[in-house]
Amino acid sequence: MSMSARSQALVPYTPKKDPKSLEDTSKILLRQAAGLVQFQQYEQAIPRVALATQLAPKSHEAWFFLGSLYVQTQKYQRGIDALLQAKAIKPQDPDILFMLGSAYFQKGELPQAIDTLQAGLKIKPDNNSALFDLGNAYYKSNKYADAIAQYQKAVKKDPKFWPAINNIGLVNYETGDINGAMQNWQRAIAIDPKAAEPVLAMAVALFAQGKQVEAFTTAEKAITLDSRYANIQYLKDNLWGDKLLNDTRKLIQTPRVREFITKAPVRG
Repeated sequence: MSMSARSQALVPYTPKKDPKSLEDTSKILLRQAAGLVQFQQYEQAIPRVALATQLAPKSHEAWFFLGSLYVQTQKYQRGIDALLQAKAIKPQDPDILFMLGSAYFQKGELPQAIDTLQAGLKIKPDNNSALFDLGNAYYKSNKYADAIAQYQKAVKKDPKFWPAINNIGLVNYETGDINGAMQNWQRAIAIDPKAAEPVLAMAVALFAQGKQVEAFTTAEKAITLDSRYANIQYLKDNLWGDKLLNDTRKLIQTPRVREFITKAPVRG
């Protein structure tokens, strides 16, 4: 026996699994991953879902799940790549388009986010989260009128959807309509008094108007509700614009608020 023949003889035989068996294994992996996700164990879930996509490459559900996990763990380009695979299999699935649009937005690819979210809303126009995301994409693109239009659609469908009302206030403030901004933040607070964001925004607006005492007590209330809102980067991540951020810095740099922040319990 030659060496080459001997090597060939030693290669183990691997039986080929039929497609049904591979698909069943893929479903088991997806169920396992879903269990991990319930406990926010996203990193542990990803390898299982990635393997599921290899075993069942024509499953749009597996690719969608994988893309969602990557987006959740801020691996946006990987998420986009996986979601594009899902979209190629099922191009008219609005949930795939909405998640893909969200991934584009979080990666900062605003034109792609707008186009993708619009495509999804043509199929499923009543999705409030997508309307809100589209409003945010317009807002980040400085298309303020378009942003407000989408936020208002979201509020019309759900009058208690305070994040959209809050963000109308953000747009108002950036465009110089402080009174309009304050009215919208008051509406948001009336819906959810424990929402720290509109409370702090109100404090900033009051401070900008020279109402220091009221501004201080309102800011302290907001920081007590959620101390993350004392962090400028966190506010920026939540789409606070330059004008509002500049006025926020002035408020939180005052001795009274600065001292309160250092003593405030971490909440949020």
